[in-house]
Amino acid sequence: MSVIPFSQELRERTRTSHSESEGADFMGDLMSGKGTVSDYVALVVQHYFIYEALEAATERMKNDPVALPFISDKLTRLPAIEEDLRFLIGDEWRDQISPLGTTVAYVDRIREVAAVWAGGFVAHHYTRYLGDLSGGQVIRTLMQRQFGFETNGVGFYLFGDIAEPRRFKDTYREQLDAVPWDEDERSRVIDEVRVAYQFNTDLFLDLSRAKAASVA
Repeated sequence: MSVIPFSQELRERTRTSHSESEGADFMGDLMSGKGTVSDYVALVVQHYFIYEALEAATERMKNDPVALPFISDKLTRLPAIEEDLRFLIGDEWRDQISPLGTTVAYVDRIREVAAVWAGGFVAHHYTRYLGDLSGGQVIRTLMQRQFGFETNGVGFYLFGDIAEPRRFKDTYREQLDAVPWDEDERSRVIDEVRVAYQFNTDLFLDLSRAKAASVA
């Protein structure tokens, strides 16, 4: 059996995948001030489809004893994304958005694993929400500074019901450590986290290509 806590093993074995996702050019430009409001809106649009799938999966997994400890209404993002899109695009935003190819594949993967496998659900849940509570807060601050947003437009990154994000994340990692997965299942979950990070990297590439095509 592994002698280190699973949360630590998970971080160590996915560090490279995480770094590659964060280092994608699209996000690099957005974070460094080279991106535009349109770039940011394009990202929020893709988030809508991803979180629609993830939070539908969350509803399905509420009766699963492995998944249940990780589920919290405090993490729910879809209503905030909808309000952000209403502010950024207008009341008819639903008629003006569509998923990119990578987003379609990402959504399909979430639906596939969450329907049959609690570990896979936790892998995607962990990848998205702990990222939102960590780097997402930096993104919010930068978008507010660059584009003059207050709270409208960046509600996705505002976790008003989580007073102490660090403590929340610590508790989440303790819950990861408490799940009685054997070594094989741990490896499967870690591999699925890598899959989630790869989807994020591919999505940034997709967004870059879509941007290039729009100005060609």
